[in-house]
Amino acid sequence: MPDLSLRLLINVFSILGALFAIWKGSAAERMAAVIVIANAVLGESSHWLLPNNEDVIRLINDGLTALALLAVTIRYAALWMGGVMLFFAAQFSLHAYYLVMERPSGDYLHALINNIDFSGITWCLVIGTAVAWRARVRRARADGSAAT
Repeated sequence: MPDLSLRLLINVFSILGALFAIWKGSAAERMAAVIVIANAVLGESSHWLLPNNEDVIRLINDGLTALALLAVTIRYAALWMGGVMLFFAAQFSLHAYYLVMERPSGDYLHALINNIDFSGITWCLVIGTAVAWRARVRRARADGSAAT
């Protein structure tokens, strides 16, 4: 099992990144942020509520999250969502591999890949939000200068 403080730090980072997306993002970033928050809450609660079925719950959670984010990607076609989808594909593959091969998911390699994947998902969301925010500010400035 990975260090609780590192897992907590990554979850806090993802929640803060999602809150930033809700605060400054467009509709695509906001929808993705809600999905990422739900993923983090369900994933963290599976550690406490269903520890015997944690691997299956993680696989289902990541699969449903990837499907929901795929719908957002198809709807809004944001470039950063492609990165999120690639990270979630790796995340889902990681869980599926460990489940099929019956390897214990508490080893170092699993924790490392899982932490990199989830951090990458959050970084894609934060970068996508920053790009959308900057584009909105530029449009507002251009509209303001054109009006005068």
